[in-house]
Amino acid sequence: MARQKSYHHGDLRQALIGTGLDMLEEQGLEGLTLRKLAARVGVSHAAPEHHFPTLRHLMTAFAVEGFRLFAASMREAMAAAPDDPAEQLRAASRGYLNFARSRPHLFRLMFTANRLDWDDPAIGPPANAAHAVLEEVSWPVAKRMKLDTPEGRAAVEQLVWSQIHGHAHLMIDGKLPPEGDGGTGCEPFAAPLDLASVLLPE
Repeated sequence: MARQKSYHHGDLRQALIGTGLDMLEEQGLEGLTLRKLAARVGVSHAAPEHHFPTLRHLMTAFAVEGFRLFAASMREAMAAAPDDPAEQLRAASRGYLNFARSRPHLFRLMFTANRLDWDDPAIGPPANAAHAVLEEVSWPVAKRMKLDTPEGRAAVEQLVWSQIHGHAHLMIDGKLPPEGDGGTGCEPFAAPLDLASVLLPE
């Protein structure tokens, strides 16, 4: 039998989240249970319940961390790009897709509402912060397009989000045809990067 480990209160919670995120990418949403997680961390099967009474609570904690990493991925790409509306949109798109590609199961979980507790006060701030990045890159585009009204900004933001998000799901689900298949394929980043050129032609 595996030796059970001793953790301070906060340490166990973080160990469960960190190990659980690794297991999530290894086994997918359906393969993760609190009992399996306890065994991997090396604690009793009842220990996780002190921090996460149900799997839904644990999944919500995953999403909280996911939204933080998601926003950081977009902002990191934006920080390395020129301060220009089109380039910032392209950079945010890269960060969005890089996150989805590197953590596909977490990405799916974050946008699967029935698996998360949206009444948990911890999830709102990081989710809103991630959404704020889309506002930040979409609104200057709307202004350039002479759509600088609340309705116009919302419409451009919705277009940008739906296009990038849809592309991300097609990418991680393996639905994008490969390059070199007679001219119908597209490179994984092609569609979102081209959106800036469509909205802001030179």
